[in-house]
Amino acid sequence: MSKIQGMLLAVALAGGLATAASAAGPTAPVNVDAAKPLTNAEIQKLYSQNSWIWKSGAGYFSPREQRFTAWSRENGAASYGIGRWFITEPGKLCFNADWHAKTGSSNAITCFSHRRDGNVIYQKREPDGEWYVFRNQPMAATDEFAKLRHGDYVGPRLTKIQATVGKAK
Repeated sequence: MSKIQGMLLAVALAGGLATAASAAGPTAPVNVDAAKPLTNAEIQKLYSQNSWIWKSGAGYFSPREQRFTAWSRENGAASYGIGRWFITEPGKLCFNADWHAKTGSSNAITCFSHRRDGNVIYQKREPDGEWYVFRNQPMAATDEFAKLRHGDYVGPRLTKIQATVGKAK
């Protein structure tokens, strides 16, 4: 696979995240840059032991060695990612995964920033995303935060997709 094909694959595989971010709801007020970044402990509490359910897949943030696993059926094509999640600075969650599909594999790093204004949490995909409400106070059913579920919603599907796509070597 060429370098360009690999980059295109990584973009396509991470597309479920972009879809999640763009469908998250209203964009944040202009002053969100003045809001306070979440602490590392707050990010850890938000994601550790939780699965983030996307439109066409899910990602699981395991506390064990901060392992990240995910599956996707973006545009009907099965793929999966295996890697690690980490916090790079206050309020910034990233995951680095090797994504695998029938067409090949590629590595992708995806990051999201989080800020709090009062009891409302905002999120944006880095580097060029738009701020949007991640969690309202009180929480709304349409909040992106509502798509975080306790437990591993990835493992059972991951095994099936690995059988279809082929396990990573």
